[in-house]
Amino acid sequence: MMRASQMRGSASTNMRGLGFSLSLAALLLSGCNMAPKYVRPTTPVAEQWPTGAAYPAPDQSGARAGLTWQQLIANPKLQQVITQMLANNRDLRAAVANVVAARATYRADRAGIFPTINANAAGSRTGGSGAANSIGGYNAVNLGISSFEIDLWGRLRNQASAGFESYLSTQSGMRSTKLSLVQETALAYVTLASDEDLLQIAKDTAASAKRSLDLTQSLLDAGLGNAPDVESAKTVLATAQSDMASATTQVAQDRNALDLLVGAHIDEALLPTSLSDIDGTITLVPAGLSSTVLLQRPDVVEAEHTLKGANYSIGAARAAFFPTISLTATGGFASTALSNLFNSGSKGWTVSPTASLPLIGGTRFADLDKAKATRDANAAQYEKAVQTAFRDVSDALARRGTIDDQRAAQGRLVGAAQKSLTLSDAQYQAGTAAYINVLTAQRTLYSARQTQVAATLADLSNRLSLYTAIGADDTL
Repeated sequence: MMRASQMRGSASTNMRGLGFSLSLAALLLSGCNMAPKYVRPTTPVAEQWPTGAAYPAPDQSGARAGLTWQQLIANPKLQQVITQMLANNRDLRAAVANVVAARATYRADRAGIFPTINANAAGSRTGGSGAANSIGGYNAVNLGISSFEIDLWGRLRNQASAGFESYLSTQSGMRSTKLSLVQETALAYVTLASDEDLLQIAKDTAASAKRSLDLTQSLLDAGLGNAPDVESAKTVLATAQSDMASATTQVAQDRNALDLLVGAHIDEALLPTSLSDIDGTITLVPAGLSSTVLLQRPDVVEAEHTLKGANYSIGAARAAFFPTISLTATGGFASTALSNLFNSGSKGWTVSPTASLPLIGGTRFADLDKAKATRDANAAQYEKAVQTAFRDVSDALARRGTIDDQRAAQGRLVGAAQKSLTLSDAQYQAGTAAYINVLTAQRTLYSARQTQVAATLADLSNRLSLYTAIGADDTL
């Protein structure tokens, strides 16, 4: 006689064989795909970047060149700030959570392609006080598939593929978020440095204006000056003092903005004190010659995955026009005696296939039209993403082509204004020139230094914008 352990082993082998056979049959039957073949839309932009007086000479080097944000930004303090941002920024945490949720959704959709095998056991006992005074019992162990849809037309597979593209789209969206946040953090850092410079310029101008006011007042008191000169000196001082107050507020707000981006309070030792701390530490991203580099930009990749997902959704909508075939199958053992449960004579199985096809009514036609319209809308959004990327790079290159000349000219202007003020002040103190010359020179130098800061900020901002516009960082 067969031992109980041997009988249980035989039963387990039979159940595994049944489950494997049913799964294999379902997979063999799943061979048709109703989704249209995906073809990437033609990119609606020029093959090369614009040229002209505003643009730099075509870059013969390869675009991107694998440039990471650490290679883009050599400033060690700013690198630490960006590292903190990548660890603490709440928008980025939300983007990562969205990726995890999208991946889980895809796994749930994909699970519907394969049968779910369930096991259950049941037992009962009955008895009474009649003449027979007998006790009856029933025991059963079953392994089965419940209402598994055989995916003949690819509806479930296309739904799972659409979910996978949604996951990839969300993942690319997270990369795009990282790329933008690196730029925003670096730009906020550079902006803080520029406002620190503007604050210092206002302080310098106020100090210079105070010296001029003291001189004109002393000359007036000695009967050698005049009241209009004193009042003119007061205007320069008051203007600088007003700008000092405004710049002090702006610096505080810049620090608050940087803390928000980083997601934590930044150590004072990591903050910049001047643009000179940063100028020269942000490199220039090569744009290359071809605009095809934009196809790898994270937001463009995100839009294409969304378009691919819509393409798969058309396949799922088309499959709804064909019969749905479901399978319910069970196999197991049943016996009135628990000791005989796994005997060969107690085996049993059932297979119940069903098919259904909607004939009249339903939403099949509307669902298909919606899927096609969604695909067309996503195609237009993908093309718009490419066009936007092309414009972003073109705008950055237009600024790149002239910013060096502007900075050089502004530097010459500051030098000339400083020399003019020195000479005018000396002539005024010697009594050979009117105070209006000093006043004009002070205002010219003040404005020139402010514009020089703006030009430096524009240069550094342009380098960061070009980095983001090309989407050069593959490591994010």
